[in-house]
This record gives sequence, structure tokens and C-alpha cells, in this order.
Amino acid sequence: MLILTTAVTTGALTLSACGSRGDDNQSGEGKSTVVIGLDAPTTGELSALGLGIRNSAQLAVDTANKAGEVKGITFKLEALDDKALPNVGQQNATKLAGDKDVLGVIGPLNSGVAQSMQQVSKQNNLTLISPANTTPDLTQGKDWKQNKRVRQFPTYFRTATTDEVQGAFDGQYAWEKMKAKKAYVIDDQKTYGVGLAASFKDQFAKLGGKIVGTEHVSPDDRDFKAVVSKVKSAKPDMVFYGGEYPASGPLSQQLKDGGVAAPVMGGDGMYSSDYIKLNKKAQGDYASSVGKPVEELPSARKFIADYKAAGFKEGYEAYGGSTYDATWAVIQAVKKVVETHNGKLPDDARKQVADAMNKVTFDGVTGPIAFDKYGDTTNTMITAYQVDKGAWASRFSAEFKKFDKS
Repeated sequence: MLILTTAVTTGALTLSACGSRGDDNQSGEGKSTVVIGLDAPTTGELSALGLGIRNSAQLAVDTANKAGEVKGITFKLEALDDKALPNVGQQNATKLAGDKDVLGVIGPLNSGVAQSMQQVSKQNNLTLISPANTTPDLTQGKDWKQNKRVRQFPTYFRTATTDEVQGAFDGQYAWEKMKAKKAYVIDDQKTYGVGLAASFKDQFAKLGGKIVGTEHVSPDDRDFKAVVSKVKSAKPDMVFYGGEYPASGPLSQQLKDGGVAAPVMGGDGMYSSDYIKLNKKAQGDYASSVGKPVEELPSARKFIADYKAAGFKEGYEAYGGSTYDATWAVIQAVKKVVETHNGKLPDDARKQVADAMNKVTFDGVTGPIAFDKYGDTTNTMITAYQVDKGAWASRFSAEFKKFDKS
């Protein structure tokens, strides 16, 4: 998921850093402190998702410390608010890179913010791993559609699959499961929304679906009268929205108030409990999200129980499980480095942690965790949800390449 507000071209500050060793910044006798940074929107319209990310990362850090997961190491989370703005994300990345104890950063939520942070991460050998970014360009470059895929940043990873997978899944789900033949496609003109909508259109049309209209809106729009009129005239079987829930919630309600009975569908940017709070007529709408719902995964039972026991005021939301796994991946990379250096952190700990990330594998909250040659997760599971009785209910989960065509 992403939100891209402005293009950021300012240069990145290069700093060298490594975790503190036993002779400085000790959190206990013979222990070194490793800081894991976090960047997410913890205020503003997308804070429901950002707070779930922050809390889930904190839970992973607390779990590692309690269990003594890495001998001689105490982990600390340093969470910063990016307000879903690329320039703030870049400032946060630079700040975290300036702390020699930071060996990895979790986040961001938004792919547009990630674009502003990746160069800082690379120049400082600092691992950046997102539980939510889905734009393919971030890992594979702008020519991925021509199958000219080149890894962009050796320090960037993610536990969320890409919109190449998600958008195509949505297009196929709409055609084969929703039985839609005609779709009206709307996007918010941002990288995430445009890319997701394009992938949906390609797959839906490829299968025989007809795109009966397209429209571009601003993510700040809340009055959609003109759009409602156009959609109503086109008589679609469904409306697909590429963007996030702050706009799609009001859009959906206004469409239904205006006489459009067709359900609205979107990607993980719509999959939030706040979408339902913003939309009194959300019943029957659809959204996809990366992975399988943690509530249905045996591997997530402990995470759910521990999250509840921790007493967080906010829910873990869409990215709780993938955030826990992203944080645990950094912890495991640190563990690999420490174990290969006789229980100590080397002077070039950041670089070695980033290198170790490529070889990290474990059974996580969301399933088996591993990364391909681009830094992308090898888990391509997507789930379709539908609003039913005031809550999101899972309807179908599959790896896209194994999508059931029956």
C-alpha cells in the first residue's frame, strides 16, 4: 500500500554505524543494545494502520527480549511518525541512520514514503523492511512490466507481496468469483492507486471483462457527485477503486446514495476497520489484502493471544502479522551476525545484517518467511474480503499463481 504526495529529490546523508558493543550503551551487564527503528503514520487519517504496525513491532521486540532470542543483545524499538509524507519519511530515515545502534528499520506503510527512504537506507547499509509496501518498482525497477527486472536496493526488503500479484488477483476474483462482466475503474492518481488499478484492468480485460469507464480523483476529495453521475450512467457490475480508505469509504457511500447498486472493490489500502466506520453503506463491498487473515492461521494463534495480553489500545489491523514477521526477520539477521562473530557485534554490523537478511528463513506469523533475489517475500498469498454485518469477512485466499479457475 502507498500514498505518494510529493516527489522527493533531496540528497541522502551518508553515515557509518554499527550496534554498540559490550563496552558502551549497555542495557545490562555484558549486554549490548540493538535499536530497531520504525517509520509509519501514527497520526492522521492512516494512523489506524500505522499504530497497528507500531504495536506489532513492539510486541516482536518485547518477545525477543523476554525469550533472550539473541544472547547478549537487548533490542529496543525507536518508532517515528512519518504522517504518510515522503519528505518526513526521508527525515526519519536520516535520523535513524544517524544512530549507530540502529541496525534495521521496519516500515514504512506507504510505498511513496519508501521511495524517499530507500536511498538513505542504501547509503548507510541500513536494512529497511516494509510489512505493507506493494508497488513492484520498489524492488524490481520501473521496467518490471517488460520483464526487465533488476534489484534496486540491496538493503530493502518486504513481507508484503506486490501489486503485480494483488491487482491481478483482484481482476481475476472479480471475473470468476464475483461474476462481474463490466467494471468502472477509479484511482486516486498516486503511485499505489494507479498501479493497482492498472493491474486490475489488465487482468479483468484479459479474462473478457469490459472496462466501461475510468476516472481519476484526488485522495483529498470527499464530494464525489460528478463521479457518481458518470458511474451511474455506465451501469457497471462493480466499481474498482485504486487508493486508500479515507476517500473510498465516502465514495462508496455516495455511490449507493446516488443509486449505484454495484459493490466497490479495492486493495489493501481499503482493508481497514476505518473503511466501515466511514461508510454507512459498506455492506457487500470487497477488498483484498496481502497474506491470509491471521485469525485463520494456526501459526498466528500465539501472536493474537500475545497482542491481546499486551494490552495495546489499538488493533493490529491489516499489517500486524506481517509487521511482526518483518521485525522478527531483522532480529534473526542480527542473531546470525552475532553467532558468526563469537557473540559480538562486528564493526560493520549494519552491512552484515543487511547481507544476512537475504538468507533469513523461519516459520512466521503469516507463514514461511523468506526473500527472493529482489528482496520480495516468497509468500504470494492474497485474500479477498467482503463487508458483512459491520465487519470484514474473508471470502477467498490463494496464491495468485495457483488461483482456482473453477
